[in-house]
Amino acid sequence: MGALRIGIDIGGTFTDAALVDGETGAIRVVKVLTTPEDPAQGFMVALERGLAECEASGRDVAAVVHATTVATNAIIEGKIALVGMLVTRGFRDILEIGRQIRSRLYDVHLQKPLPLVERRFSLEVSERLDHEGRVLEPLDLDEVRRAARRLRHEGVEAIVVCLLHSYVNPAHERAVAKIVRAELPDVFLSVSSDVCPEYREYLRASTTAVNAAVMPIVSRYVDALESRLHALGAVAPFYVMQSNGGVMTSTSAKARPVYMVESGPAAGVIAAGAIAAPYGYKNVLSFDMGGTTAKVGLIQDGQLRLSTEIEVGAQSVTPLGEGRGGGYPIRTPVIDLVEVGAGGGSEAWIDAGGALRVGPRSAGARPGPACYGLGGTTPTITDANLVLGRLNPAFFLGGEMALDADAARRAIADRVAAPLALDPRRDAPGLRPARLRSA
Repeated sequence: MGALRIGIDIGGTFTDAALVDGETGAIRVVKVLTTPEDPAQGFMVALERGLAECEASGRDVAAVVHATTVATNAIIEGKIALVGMLVTRGFRDILEIGRQIRSRLYDVHLQKPLPLVERRFSLEVSERLDHEGRVLEPLDLDEVRRAARRLRHEGVEAIVVCLLHSYVNPAHERAVAKIVRAELPDVFLSVSSDVCPEYREYLRASTTAVNAAVMPIVSRYVDALESRLHALGAVAPFYVMQSNGGVMTSTSAKARPVYMVESGPAAGVIAAGAIAAPYGYKNVLSFDMGGTTAKVGLIQDGQLRLSTEIEVGAQSVTPLGEGRGGGYPIRTPVIDLVEVGAGGGSEAWIDAGGALRVGPRSAGARPGPACYGLGGTTPTITDANLVLGRLNPAFFLGGEMALDADAARRAIADRVAAPLALDPRRDAPGLRPARLRSA
């Protein structure tokens, strides 16, 4: 067997591994349940099973490429770091003010997403550059030290540095970063001129803040994966998929995790293009539906469509269309796609008005759909498809996992049919809103 190139993708429900023999091109695919409490565990289970099926060991691994939504999930679930911010005097409220883009223009009760940096942790420092990078007011170094010490006292885990016009002249930001590193050597540092050296102040600040908010989570996650890979004897390069379809080293991923927020969906669009290309198809619509979300991407004339701005943390991802204003905007290269919260694990529920709703909540891998037999009691799209006979209960996950049709029927009967006076078998197709939303 030749050296193995391995790709691993962690989704909300399943973790997939593909192992490619470098000599023969033979591909081995493994699918296991995701372990949400420790995603790295599912990663290693998939890898070890794949190596066993190939009769290989960690020493046979030539490279590992990983696509993950760990950064996106951290933002959506609010499991982010405590972040401080240093800004030019007069711009303390830049994240609070935001911009005049709302997901529902005429909704007077619209709730904006909470700022990633609490206002009390957004501190001003005296300095000013003009739009050409000329110094109008020198940086007050003593003020920076006092601000850094205050943030240290507050116990922040990460610090954003975003000064006016630093994309033209980063000298002041670099001086601030040097002081912060000296005062808080163990704190994660996200500097706007490194993360997003572009004009448009709010977008740059938001991008850098998102980066800081997930830096500790992503760093610990990547370190854990590399440690387990080394313990397995795999010392091959470890790469993380970027939102633009490229890859970056583990070191870069820890420093700029904002570039990997859409790494999983990006890989799906690239795969669709790779499959279509040998058959001469240049215009391709990709559809990637998992347990939690459905993603649609477009390839035109054989080229991926790229966007430079998306929002994260909203219910749906719509880079160029409607629905913006409900999340945190980031300005990074990303494959243009639309993502909605509709998947096989999307849960059916009844709203306050008595209407049947499906999604965007997902049962995930734990407890999963009721038919998984892992403790789930809420009906999902997967349960409905099983009741309707669209899934073979004896050959799910390649026959490794048997589905419990009775549990699926009970969940639909108890949570949907009984409250709405419906017949479980006859009205299971009523869970079609997820299919319609994904379409």
